Amino acid sequence: MTKSRLENVICPFCGCLCDDIVLELEEGRIVANENGCAISKSKFLNHLKDRMNTPSVRIDGEFVSVDLGKAIKVAAGILASARRPLVYGLSSTENDAHREAYRIAEEIGGVVDNTSSVCHGPTVIGSQESGEIHGSLGEVRNRADLIVYWGANPQFAHPRHLNRFVRAPGIYNETRELWVVDIRKSVTAGVADRFIQIEPGHDMEILGTMRALLRGHTLDVEQVGGLPIASIHDMVQTMKATKYGILFFGLGLSQSRGKHRNVDAAIRLIQDLNQYTRWAMLPMRGHYNVTGANKTSTWQTGYPFAVDYSRSYPRYQPGEYTAIDLIRRGEVDAILNVAADPAAHFPGSIVSKLSKIPIINLDPKQNMTSLLAAVNIPTAMSGIEADGAASRMDGLPLYLKKCVEPPPGVKSDRDILRLILKEIRRSGS
Repeated sequence: MTKSRLENVICPFCGCLCDDIVLELEEGRIVANENGCAISKSKFLNHLKDRMNTPSVRIDGEFVSVDLGKAIKVAAGILASARRPLVYGLSSTENDAHREAYRIAEEIGGVVDNTSSVCHGPTVIGSQESGEIHGSLGEVRNRADLIVYWGANPQFAHPRHLNRFVRAPGIYNETRELWVVDIRKSVTAGVADRFIQIEPGHDMEILGTMRALLRGHTLDVEQVGGLPIASIHDMVQTMKATKYGILFFGLGLSQSRGKHRNVDAAIRLIQDLNQYTRWAMLPMRGHYNVTGANKTSTWQTGYPFAVDYSRSYPRYQPGEYTAIDLIRRGEVDAILNVAADPAAHFPGSIVSKLSKIPIINLDPKQNMTSLLAAVNIPTAMSGIEADGAASRMDGLPLYLKKCVEPPPGVKSDRDILRLILKEIRRSGS
């Protein structure tokens, strides 16, 4: 029996992109995952479960297995004949696949959007208005002495985040204080040094109050957002006195009332704190390469998501060219879905409209979207069966390794997208 070990493998699950995974292989199969969290172990060890084995096309309401060439032709035909096609997803695949998706969107005059439009889209918009105060996760681990999670619960969403970057002793700082700001006591709050419970929908008011107190203003109120003014003042003074602080924030901030205005207020608070000490701010990104999707979109189109090519040049307008808004208005007449599962995550009213739109679904596994699709094309799993680059939540680019061979006949996302683009151009010539 042939055995081998792969070290320093990057986990393609969440935005942490943990790069210390050790895999054990027997006869080309993954049999053990060292260092990974429970979700990482499940992803690697079960990567062959629930797979789509062959391409399929829906004919008279039933899925019929076809060869890859037939599936490519049907997919290209649907996209080429559509008046308002949408390319969506991209957050769970590597950067070269993104490039091919943008080329398809430009070729067919469609819209390209990634999953950040339903999660950290407000974060991107807030950053566009006020800038970014980024630091790296390495800096956090080695220098930070105060860490604040605001509207985030990494113990569930990013299981190794605390152990790798927050609780681990650093080069310059072996101890640090951990705060959690949230509307309810989460699992992460249970392990924090301080839990600060606020009222739902009052994030922006609290952040504005913190800025005012930091600047020395006196406020004639007793409490804001469920917090006594004295408590907010104490928070501000502690944050001002720290040597290196980091604010991690999640959807509890970016998707609560205020949305991008909340993020804008948090950015401005961190900017103000940097007049006294060193602070940075990072979003807790979910899908392992959603940060990469925003970056590659910006590199290729000039905009991070919600990009429209209908006039043969890129235009950007969140709320108009974002996937949910397009589908809600009934504009989309074809969807190329890459490495995402919108049927499982979009609102019910939008999913009911999805069922009426022809979907070309590229994914390694069966999912809710595959049940609605007109064409399903199985792909290799990036970071396990295909290599490529991805960006960690702090923007650091990392190279995903190919660990094992994909099932016979299964190609990577980038190769499938290249074939679709080639067929679109061939049929249009």
